[in-house]
Amino acid sequence: MDLKHAEGVATVLSLVEKADALFEGFRPGVTERLGLGPDDCLQRNPKLVYGRMTGWGQEGPMSQAAGHDINYIALAGALHGIGRAGEKPVPPLNLVGDFGGGGMLLAYGLVCGLLETSKSGQGQVVDAAMVDGTAALMSMFYSMASSGVFSNERGTNLLDGGAHFYDTYETADGGYVSIGSIEPQFYALLLEKAGLDEAQYLPQMERGRWDDLKRDLSQVFLTKTRDQWCQIMEGSDVCFAPVLTLQEAAEHPHAKARQSYLTVEGVLQPAPAPRFSRTSARDVDAAKVPGEDTRSVLLEHGFSEADINQLEQDEVIAVA
Repeated sequence: MDLKHAEGVATVLSLVEKADALFEGFRPGVTERLGLGPDDCLQRNPKLVYGRMTGWGQEGPMSQAAGHDINYIALAGALHGIGRAGEKPVPPLNLVGDFGGGGMLLAYGLVCGLLETSKSGQGQVVDAAMVDGTAALMSMFYSMASSGVFSNERGTNLLDGGAHFYDTYETADGGYVSIGSIEPQFYALLLEKAGLDEAQYLPQMERGRWDDLKRDLSQVFLTKTRDQWCQIMEGSDVCFAPVLTLQEAAEHPHAKARQSYLTVEGVLQPAPAPRFSRTSARDVDAAKVPGEDTRSVLLEHGFSEADINQLEQDEVIAVA
């Protein structure tokens, strides 16, 4: 749909009249200038839930600036805490801002809005900003900091690799394993399966010894390959898993048993999640080319073939 074409805007507003929700990802003010802002759309459909996805939010001194995931999670305080002690922060792919604090919270906000609308009969605007969503994801760490159990010195805390019992370790074949033996009973099992002297590794929570114990554990894990450690620990209450590549993850027996990955037209991809008992979302189509569904969507919403042909002729819409 060409939104710079008056007929394109009019067509979208016609679709809005029958829509439950709409979301847009432009910079603040763009849809207003196009004539598709919240006021325009809610006037046509007072029950509409209007979602807005941005990095910085709809207002504030940064709202008009460009940015990416790394910038949003930096400003929200998340990036500072990710990395090794004494080293620079490490970007955690673009999972935290784009997908966790952004897309997931927009989806959550839209569903919450739709639930409220089903009761009130009124629509509303959902302002989903990645910087806000990332801050919300950091709630537990703000709580821990307020309780005096979280340090601003990265790589020294319970969940950031500071603890010897919550980290990754290299194995003899150059692979890696992950250990998350936080609870004392899981920690005791780790020591047992690794063949370690319990007295040497207690008390578990004495932070002053974490660095020394981590060096000891590093040498222990180097004595066997990743697969050998899997045979010893995987599936137990150690809280253990091998560190897998994308391809290895799809081939793991647990993923196979749960059918966690799908191959659609030769493309390996994660299956939809979460899973629904009655309305399965596992029938996945191949990726569509832009405009492939234009005609069918407009027909479904009451446009005639003649209307659609005219829109295409006027270059208002693109039909693949």
